[in-house]
Amino acid sequence: MKRKILFLGEVYRADAQTWMRGLETYGDFEFVTWELGQGGYSFKDRTQRMFEYLFCLPKIKRIIREERPDMVIAERTTSYGFLAALSQVKPCVIAQQGRTDLWPENSVLYPLKKAIQSYAFKKADLIHAWGIVMTHSMKAAGVDMDKVLVLPKGIDTDRFYFTRFPKSEAKLKCIVTRSLLPEYRHDLVLKAFGIIKQRNVDFQLTIIGDGAQKEQLESLARELNISKEVVFTGRIPNTALPKLLSEHPIYISMPETEGVSASLFEAMAAGCFPVVSNIPGNQSFITDLENGLLVSASPQKLADSLLWIGENGDKILEATQKNREFVVQNANYHVNMKMIAARYHKLIDQKQHVWNNRNI
Repeated sequence: MKRKILFLGEVYRADAQTWMRGLETYGDFEFVTWELGQGGYSFKDRTQRMFEYLFCLPKIKRIIREERPDMVIAERTTSYGFLAALSQVKPCVIAQQGRTDLWPENSVLYPLKKAIQSYAFKKADLIHAWGIVMTHSMKAAGVDMDKVLVLPKGIDTDRFYFTRFPKSEAKLKCIVTRSLLPEYRHDLVLKAFGIIKQRNVDFQLTIIGDGAQKEQLESLARELNISKEVVFTGRIPNTALPKLLSEHPIYISMPETEGVSASLFEAMAAGCFPVVSNIPGNQSFITDLENGLLVSASPQKLADSLLWIGENGDKILEATQKNREFVVQNANYHVNMKMIAARYHKLIDQKQHVWNNRNI
C-alpha cells in the first residue's frame, strides 16, 4: 500500500534525493515536498530566507490539509526538523545532519538553536543519527535514545563503482566534492596546492560544487598562480559524480566539523584515497596512515601529506580496497534504505493503531 510522506528539506541536495529515492524504491512511498526558496548567498538573500522561514508554517499546514500525508520527515534538527515538529503530523521523523547541528558554536543564535533543537528532539517519533559520532551530542542533550536510529542512508555501491588506480602517477590528481562554503575550508586546500606548485610537482585539482565562496576561491587560485591546474566545475548532477571520482585517485575534504559524510563514502566506494581533516566525524571512518590520512588544519601539513602519497603507492592500493569493502558492508544504500523504509511503515502502523483505539 503506497503511503505519502511530507518531506521538509532542500530537495536539490544529493543527500535529500538519496533519502527520497530510497524510500520510493524500497518502501513504496510517494512524496509531497516543501523547501525554502534558494536564492543566492548575499545578505539580502539570506535575510529573505529568514523571513520566509519565520512565516512559513501556515503554508506547510495548508499542504498538510490538502495532501493528508501519513508522516513527515525533515533534515536538520535546528531548521526543517523544528518545522516538522511544529507541523503536528505524526509520526514525525527528523535527521541530524551534522555532529551537533548547533553550528557555529560561537554564534549569538546558539542558545536559540539549542532550544529549537530540544523541542524538535522531544516531539520527534524517530531521530536519525547517520553515525555514532552524532549520538554523543544527542545523549548530552538528554534525548531518549530508544527513538534514535543509528544507520547511514548509504550510497549506491553499484553506481559508485570501484576504480583500481595505478600505484603511482606522474600527475597528482585530486578531487574535492564539498560545497563552496567557509566551513569546508577550500582556501586551505588551495594554499596547500600553492605550496605544491612551488615544489614543481605536476598536479590537477578538481573542485565540484557551488556556494558563497566561489568567486573568492577562484580569485585565490589566480593569486596563487594555480588557476590553470584548478578546475571549478560548479554544481553537477549526482549522476555525473561517479565518473569524475573514477578519474581522481585522491579525495580531499577539510571541513571544520563533520557528521557522517556521504561524500566520503562515495569516494571510498570509488577507490579514491581519502585525505581529510583530523576531526571526530572523520576519525569514525579513517585511521591515519591505514585507510587514509587525517590532517591538521594547515596548508603546509596538507601539502606534505599529499606529497607523501606519491611515495607510498603500495599502501594506497591496499587501503582503497579495504575502504571499498567497508562501504559495501556498512553503508550499502540498497540494504540500509530497506531497513529505514521498514521502520517508517512500522511507525505509521503504530500511529494508526493508536488512533483506531482512541475511536473505538
